[in-house]
Amino acid sequence: MKFVKFLLAMLLTSQLSLALAEDNPADAIAMVDKGLAYMQKNGKDALVQEINNKNPEFINGSIYLYLRGMDGVVIAHPINPKLVGKNMLDLPDADGKYYRKDIIALAKSKGKGWVDYRYNNPVSKQVENKTTYILRNNDVILEAGIYKAK
Repeated sequence: MKFVKFLLAMLLTSQLSLALAEDNPADAIAMVDKGLAYMQKNGKDALVQEINNKNPEFINGSIYLYLRGMDGVVIAHPINPKLVGKNMLDLPDADGKYYRKDIIALAKSKGKGWVDYRYNNPVSKQVENKTTYILRNNDVILEAGIYKAK
């Protein structure tokens, strides 16, 4: 009987771990909203510095805040600093979708929303479905993406 309880406890623990490991769209929105509030209080340059300095306020597991200009140039990125200053509008995702152009178009037309694409997950090392929440504030797009559950 103890063995059965042990197995049941292990199963529940592993299920809970899987549930906690999944990215939540609300967390991406909250990250963008947190960045917007910081920028409104402290200015764009201060937010850029905090993101580029990997402030843990703007990194939550696999969800992190990054900034892109309306011209497509990455302004701040806490995970891959080599992207800062680069415009990758003409680079497609794994399926050939120019999702970065979709981000710019959405920012110009609606100002906020979600863009879906497929991207290499650095944790699983697999190309997975990803979605990014974007919010335009003047000449900046605040972005936070999540990998979708399969």
